Amino acid sequence: KKLRESNPEPSGLIKYIYRNIFYMNYFSTRQGFLISSYSLKESELEKIDKFLYFIDKSGVLKLVVSDNFEASKGGRPVYNQANLFAAILYCFTFGKGTLRSIEEMCQYDLRVIYIMDGETPTHMTISNFINEKMKPRIKEIYAAITMAIVRECDIDTSTIFIDGSKFEADANKYKFVWKPVKYHEKLSDKIRILLEKYHLNDSTTQEGIIAIKTVAAKLSALSEAVTDRHPDFKLMTDYLSKSIEYEEKERICGPDRNSYYKTDRDATAMCLKEDYYSGLGSNMHAAYNSQLGVSDGIIIWCMISQSRSDFKDFIPFLEEYARYYGVYPQNAVADAGYGSQANYQFLADKGITSYVKHSSWEGNVSGRNPFRYRLNNDETITCLNGITGKKAEAKGWHHKKKGTVFYEIEGCTNCPFVAYCKKHSRSKEEDSKLFEVNEELRFHIQQSEENLLSVKGIEMRVNRSAQVEGAFGVIKQDFGYERFRRTGLSNVVLEFMLVCLGYNIRKLFKHFSGSLHKKYWKAPKGIKPESFKKPSAKRLSNRANKESSKSVNQQAKDSYKYQRQ
Repeated sequence: KKLRESNPEPSGLIKYIYRNIFYMNYFSTRQGFLISSYSLKESELEKIDKFLYFIDKSGVLKLVVSDNFEASKGGRPVYNQANLFAAILYCFTFGKGTLRSIEEMCQYDLRVIYIMDGETPTHMTISNFINEKMKPRIKEIYAAITMAIVRECDIDTSTIFIDGSKFEADANKYKFVWKPVKYHEKLSDKIRILLEKYHLNDSTTQEGIIAIKTVAAKLSALSEAVTDRHPDFKLMTDYLSKSIEYEEKERICGPDRNSYYKTDRDATAMCLKEDYYSGLGSNMHAAYNSQLGVSDGIIIWCMISQSRSDFKDFIPFLEEYARYYGVYPQNAVADAGYGSQANYQFLADKGITSYVKHSSWEGNVSGRNPFRYRLNNDETITCLNGITGKKAEAKGWHHKKKGTVFYEIEGCTNCPFVAYCKKHSRSKEEDSKLFEVNEELRFHIQQSEENLLSVKGIEMRVNRSAQVEGAFGVIKQDFGYERFRRTGLSNVVLEFMLVCLGYNIRKLFKHFSGSLHKKYWKAPKGIKPESFKKPSAKRLSNRANKESSKSVNQQAKDSYKYQRQ
């Protein structure tokens, strides 16, 4: 201890003395330098020692090492659990995530041999350790190591940049099953017709799906009316068999998805970006949806889901973040795929500043497809021509969306934006325009727009592309990781979290070598907040007139899209 205090930056022989006398709770003395075959550089050994010391002091080994394991005594297990845990993390840092590659690195890679202290576990030993020790507590392991990296590298976690991407699952893409809800409903209608023939349709639902228990009970009742050789009895038996099949498929799909794959029942049929120019929407793949939250270049949290869209994963992602870190981030930055009313309301309830775009962000800010009105604080709206509208009772009109109110603006006849504003209206010749407004959603959208157009918002938008999209780029391109290697949701979660831990540990090694880059783009002094570009009434009118010449079906699709916005 005195030697260490007197030499804060040792070199040469003193480093070897440190390596052999400096006591750690879990990692035993390294003896690798005594073997003549070792040719690692001293700088490489020093980085590995720092890594082992970091893992030891992070407290994560309490989660994976057995209680009866004592590294400082002679009697140890067949393999050193602490060494194996560190070796697995080290292998994932270099993109070696398969069991065979980890086994090979334990045998041939000098760095991993040094970490394992000469032990060479088989791939089965590695697999058992990962499944028994790491898999049950992988989220706690991830949080413990990541927070230790945050403290070590002085990472600012007040702002989190969130984005999602789909990764292909380890499944046969041609063996998938759609959720048979429509077929099940039609089958239930056939069952009702057959039961009505024998006056057995009492106590059965008049609409929807008939449960298996009910079908089985009605089959038993039908056996008293006809013999088992009767065509109707055989038909009812087939209906029962088919109902069992449909109900099993619906159970596997669950309430939140509409498909699954036979070779990986947890995988969902999705469209991937690789098919964007070759049949997007028709080429289905077995895939999982991944979410990353990045702060200062570190993946603070990651999540895997079966959802086909990102906006459903936003709240569960932040809830998991708070569960394992005990606090919500101060700022949340995300693209338009997360802009929904539920997500905006969640951010407001939790006190998180929203820098989340909405689906019409680009068109509204650029003026190419602007909103037709803005909501004011005094319960009025202002249209593109600057006319103020108030709440109105619309007789004969029904609310198309829940929680909306009607606003009316008068004086539309001589308005230069009338062609654009009324391109989906039935009565285009009237001097007034009726708007159906979701006040709560519109308020959240306008608040996010103000945040995004501010100087800080400009920084957030630039850094979101650099940080979280950059993290996905490193994982997919540098790691060569574009497809999951394990089957099942729990195994995929384990694998993806280990990949993200490898990404973070790679950042830790850069910190050890003094080359960690944390200087992201900052807005220069004197920069002004952005503002909405003034829309051109002539261009909007010309485009609206061209769209009016489209087919009826296409106009209906555009009208539906406009109503959703």
